Amino acid sequence: MLSRTRAAYGWFRAFRRTRPFWGAVWMVAGGWTVLKFSLSSVQLIVSTGFGGVAGYLVGGGMILCGLVPLAAPRQRYTFGLIGCVLAVVSLVVSNLGGFLVGMALGVLGGSMMVGWGAKPPRGAARAAAGAVPEAVEG
Repeated sequence: MLSRTRAAYGWFRAFRRTRPFWGAVWMVAGGWTVLKFSLSSVQLIVSTGFGGVAGYLVGGGMILCGLVPLAAPRQRYTFGLIGCVLAVVSLVVSNLGGFLVGMALGVLGGSMMVGWGAKPPRGAARAAAGAVPEAVEG
Protein backbone atom coordinates (compact mmCIF):
# COMPACT_ATOMS: atom_id res chain seq x y z
CA MET A 1 0.00 0.00 0.00
CA LEU A 2 2.83 2.36 0.86
CA SER A 3 4.51 1.74 -2.48
CA ARG A 4 1.30 2.63 -4.33
CA THR A 5 1.03 5.85 -2.35
CA ARG A 6 4.63 6.72 -3.14
CA ALA A 7 4.11 5.91 -6.81
CA ALA A 8 0.97 8.08 -6.92
CA TYR A 9 2.76 10.93 -5.20
CA GLY A 10 5.68 10.59 -7.61
CA TRP A 11 3.33 10.71 -10.58
CA PHE A 12 1.52 13.77 -9.20
CA ARG A 13 4.82 15.50 -8.48
CA ALA A 14 6.04 14.90 -12.03
CA PHE A 15 2.67 16.07 -13.38
CA ARG A 16 2.81 19.23 -11.27
CA ARG A 17 6.39 20.03 -12.33
CA THR A 18 5.67 19.72 -16.05
CA ARG A 19 2.51 21.84 -16.15
CA PRO A 20 1.43 25.31 -14.93
CA PHE A 21 -0.35 23.64 -12.01
CA TRP A 22 -0.65 26.45 -9.47
CA GLY A 23 -1.69 29.01 -12.06
CA ALA A 24 -4.41 26.64 -13.20
CA VAL A 25 -5.56 26.08 -9.62
CA TRP A 26 -5.90 29.82 -8.99
CA MET A 27 -7.64 30.37 -12.33
CA VAL A 28 -10.19 27.61 -11.65
CA ALA A 29 -10.76 28.97 -8.13
CA GLY A 30 -11.36 32.45 -9.56
CA GLY A 31 -13.75 31.11 -12.20
CA TRP A 32 -15.63 29.11 -9.59
CA THR A 33 -15.94 32.22 -7.39
CA VAL A 34 -17.26 34.32 -10.28
CA LEU A 35 -19.67 31.53 -11.22
CA LYS A 36 -20.85 31.08 -7.64
CA PHE A 37 -21.69 34.74 -7.20
CA SER A 38 -23.48 34.77 -10.57
CA LEU A 39 -25.95 32.06 -9.57
CA SER A 40 -29.57 33.10 -9.60
CA SER A 41 -32.89 31.60 -10.61
CA VAL A 42 -33.52 30.50 -14.19
CA GLN A 43 -36.50 32.88 -14.51
CA LEU A 44 -34.32 35.85 -13.60
CA ILE A 45 -31.62 34.82 -16.08
CA VAL A 46 -34.13 34.37 -18.91
CA SER A 47 -35.83 37.68 -18.18
CA THR A 48 -32.59 39.69 -18.01
CA GLY A 49 -31.16 38.23 -21.22
CA PHE A 50 -27.44 38.47 -21.94
CA GLY A 51 -26.72 40.30 -18.70
CA GLY A 52 -27.78 37.26 -16.72
CA VAL A 53 -25.94 34.76 -18.89
CA ALA A 54 -22.69 36.74 -19.07
CA GLY A 55 -21.66 35.79 -15.54
CA TYR A 56 -22.05 32.11 -16.37
CA LEU A 57 -20.09 32.48 -19.61
CA VAL A 58 -17.24 34.39 -18.01
CA GLY A 59 -16.98 32.07 -14.99
CA GLY A 60 -17.14 28.97 -17.17
CA GLY A 61 -14.59 30.45 -19.55
CA MET A 62 -12.20 31.12 -16.69
CA ILE A 63 -12.55 27.54 -15.46
CA LEU A 64 -11.92 26.28 -18.99
CA CYS A 65 -8.87 28.55 -19.34
CA GLY A 66 -7.55 27.03 -16.13
CA LEU A 67 -8.06 23.41 -17.17
CA VAL A 68 -6.79 23.48 -20.77
CA PRO A 69 -3.13 24.26 -19.89
CA LEU A 70 -3.09 21.22 -17.62
CA ALA A 71 -3.78 19.04 -20.64
CA ALA A 72 -1.74 21.05 -23.15
CA PRO A 73 1.03 23.01 -21.35
CA ARG A 74 2.27 24.62 -24.56
CA GLN A 75 -0.97 26.60 -24.74
CA ARG A 76 -0.30 28.36 -21.44
CA TYR A 77 0.33 31.79 -22.98
CA THR A 78 -2.89 31.82 -24.96
CA PHE A 79 -5.15 30.58 -22.22
CA GLY A 80 -3.36 32.56 -19.52
CA LEU A 81 -3.97 35.80 -21.41
CA ILE A 82 -7.57 34.89 -22.27
CA GLY A 83 -8.15 33.96 -18.61
CA CYS A 84 -6.76 37.32 -17.45
CA VAL A 85 -9.00 39.19 -19.89
CA LEU A 86 -12.04 37.19 -18.75
CA ALA A 87 -11.15 37.91 -15.12
CA VAL A 88 -11.06 41.65 -15.80
CA VAL A 89 -14.30 41.44 -17.81
CA SER A 90 -15.93 39.69 -14.85
CA LEU A 91 -15.57 42.95 -12.94
CA VAL A 92 -18.22 44.45 -15.21
CA VAL A 93 -20.52 41.52 -15.99
CA SER A 94 -20.62 39.55 -12.74
CA ASN A 95 -21.13 41.29 -9.39
CA LEU A 96 -17.79 43.09 -9.39
CA GLY A 97 -15.98 39.96 -10.51
CA GLY A 98 -17.16 37.76 -7.68
CA PHE A 99 -16.83 40.68 -5.27
CA LEU A 100 -13.25 41.29 -6.46
CA VAL A 101 -12.08 37.91 -5.09
CA GLY A 102 -12.78 35.95 -8.29
CA MET A 103 -11.23 38.65 -10.43
CA ALA A 104 -8.08 38.80 -8.30
CA LEU A 105 -7.69 35.01 -8.29
CA GLY A 106 -8.21 34.89 -12.06
CA VAL A 107 -5.62 37.57 -12.77
CA LEU A 108 -3.17 35.89 -10.39
CA GLY A 109 -3.71 32.49 -12.01
CA GLY A 110 -3.46 33.84 -15.55
CA SER A 111 -0.24 35.69 -14.81
CA MET A 112 1.22 32.59 -13.15
CA MET A 113 0.37 30.54 -16.24
CA VAL A 114 1.99 33.05 -18.59
CA GLY A 115 5.13 33.27 -16.44
CA TRP A 116 5.49 29.53 -15.87
CA GLY A 117 8.52 27.69 -17.20
CA ALA A 118 9.04 23.94 -17.26
CA LYS A 119 11.39 22.63 -14.61
CA PRO A 120 13.88 19.92 -15.51
CA PRO A 121 13.38 16.52 -13.91
CA ARG A 122 15.06 16.22 -10.52
CA GLY A 123 17.70 13.74 -11.70
CA ALA A 124 18.67 15.91 -14.68
CA ALA A 125 18.99 19.04 -12.52
CA ARG A 126 21.29 17.29 -10.06
CA ALA A 127 23.38 15.81 -12.84
CA ALA A 128 23.73 19.20 -14.53
CA ALA A 129 24.72 20.88 -11.27
CA GLY A 130 27.41 18.31 -10.57
CA ALA A 131 28.71 18.06 -14.12
CA VAL A 132 32.20 19.28 -14.83
CA PRO A 133 32.45 21.46 -17.93
CA GLU A 134 34.62 20.06 -20.69
CA ALA A 135 37.98 21.66 -21.27
CA VAL A 136 38.20 23.83 -24.33
CA GLU A 137 41.14 23.00 -26.53
CA GLY A 138 42.62 25.85 -28.31
